[in-house]
Amino acid sequence: MADPPRSEIFPSSRLDNDAGALFVLQSKGEWWHAGFHLTTAIVGPTILTLPYAFRGLGWWLGFVCLTTMGLVTFYAYYLMSKVLDHCEKSGRRHIRFRELAADVLGSGWMFYVVIFIQTAINTGIGIGAILLAGQCLEIMYSSLFPQGTLKLYEFIAMVTAVMVVLSQLPSFHSLRHINCVSLLLSLGYTFLVVAACINLGLSKHAPKREYSLEPSDSGRVFSAFTSISIIAAIFGNGILSEIQATLAPPATGKMLKGLLLCYSVIFFTFYSAAISGYWVFGNSSSSNILKNLMPDQGPTLAPIVVIGLAVIFVLLQLFAIGLVYSQVAYEIMEKKSADTTKGMFSRRNLVPRLILRTLYMAFCGFMAAMLPFFGDINAVVGAIGFIPLDFVLPMLLYNMTYKPTKKSFTYWINMTIMVVFTCAGLMGAFSSVRKLVLDANKFKLFSSDVVD
Repeated sequence: MADPPRSEIFPSSRLDNDAGALFVLQSKGEWWHAGFHLTTAIVGPTILTLPYAFRGLGWWLGFVCLTTMGLVTFYAYYLMSKVLDHCEKSGRRHIRFRELAADVLGSGWMFYVVIFIQTAINTGIGIGAILLAGQCLEIMYSSLFPQGTLKLYEFIAMVTAVMVVLSQLPSFHSLRHINCVSLLLSLGYTFLVVAACINLGLSKHAPKREYSLEPSDSGRVFSAFTSISIIAAIFGNGILSEIQATLAPPATGKMLKGLLLCYSVIFFTFYSAAISGYWVFGNSSSSNILKNLMPDQGPTLAPIVVIGLAVIFVLLQLFAIGLVYSQVAYEIMEKKSADTTKGMFSRRNLVPRLILRTLYMAFCGFMAAMLPFFGDINAVVGAIGFIPLDFVLPMLLYNMTYKPTKKSFTYWINMTIMVVFTCAGLMGAFSSVRKLVLDANKFKLFSSDVVD
C-alpha cells in the first residue's frame, strides 16, 4: 500500500488539480452556511432517542452526561477549527479530516485509520437515514391503509430512489438551502413532539411514570455506558474538516460563528426533547419517542395531525442528513474519477458521477432493507466511531499543533478529556456490542420490524 501524503507535500496549491476539492468541497460558503451544515449533521431525528438514553442514566446523571457531552464537543470542534486555521495560515490548507490527522501527527497509518472510521460512520448514517425515512413512510401508510400489504423494504426502495436523484447535486455547497430548511424542520418536529409530551403529561391519560434503573449493579453499569455511547453518537459528526472546507477562504473565525448557530439550536432541541420525553414515559421510553406516542396497542397518545406533521418533518430532514453524510464518499469518488480539465457538468465527469453515486445509494438502500437494527447499531457507532473522532483526536491534534506546556491548564484539560473518553468509548463499545448480541435473536433479514 502506498504511503499517504505527508506534511512536506501538503501545500495549498495541491488542491488546484484535486477534483474532490474543486467539484465536491467547493470553498464558497459563508459562516451561516457552515452553521446550516453543522446543524443538519448533528441535530437530527436521533434527538428523539434522548429519553431512551436518559432511561439508562436517570435524571441527574442524564443531565450531567448531556451537558458534559455538549460542552466537550463544542470545545473539541472549536479546537479543530483552530488547528485548521493554523494550517491554512502556514500554507497547508486542509479540507479533509484524514489529511489533517496525517499532517499534524506525521503518521502514515493515521491517514488510513481516520478514513476507515470516517467512511464507516458516514456510510452507517446514510444507511440509518434511509431506514428511518422508510419507517416514516411505513407509519404514514399504515395509518392511512391499516390493511395495506406493502412492507418496510418497499418503502426503503422508494426512499432510495429519491436519494439517487438528490445525490446528483454536485457539491456540498449546493446543499446550503436544503440544510437551512433542515434546520427549520428540526425545530419544527422538536416543538411538535415536546408539545405532545407536555400535553399528555398534564392530561388524565398520562401514563404511569417510573424512573427506576436496572435492578442489578452490572445491568445499571452496562445500560449507563450504552446510553453514554448513544449521546456521543447524537452529538458527533466526524466531518467538521469537510464542513469548514466549504467556507470561502480565509476561514479564520468563521467556523466559531457557525458553531454558535448550531449549538443554539442544540440547546433548544436536545434539552426539551430529553426532558419532556423522559418526564412523561420514564423508563418505558422507546428508542424513538414517537413510538411511545403511537403505541402498537390502543389509541395514539397525541393528536393524529401533530404526529403526522412531526413524521413528515422527520422524513424530509432525513433526506438532508443522508446527503450531508454522503459528501465524504462523493469527494473520494470524484477525486479518483473526475477530470479537472473538464467542466463539472461535462459528459466526461457527469457520467461517472451519475453511475458511482447511484451505486453508492443503492448499496446504502440495500443494507437498510436487509439490516433494520438501527437502535442497537446507533450505540456501537457512537462508541467506536464518534468518540475517537470527536472526543479524542481534536485534543490530540491541538496539543501537537500548538504544543502547550505540560504545566498549562489547556494541556491537562485536553489530556483528561482524551483519557476519560477513551475509557468511556471502550466501555461503551463493550456494552453496546453486548446489547447487540442479546438482541440478536430478534434480528431478521428484510424484516418490517425495526429492533428497538
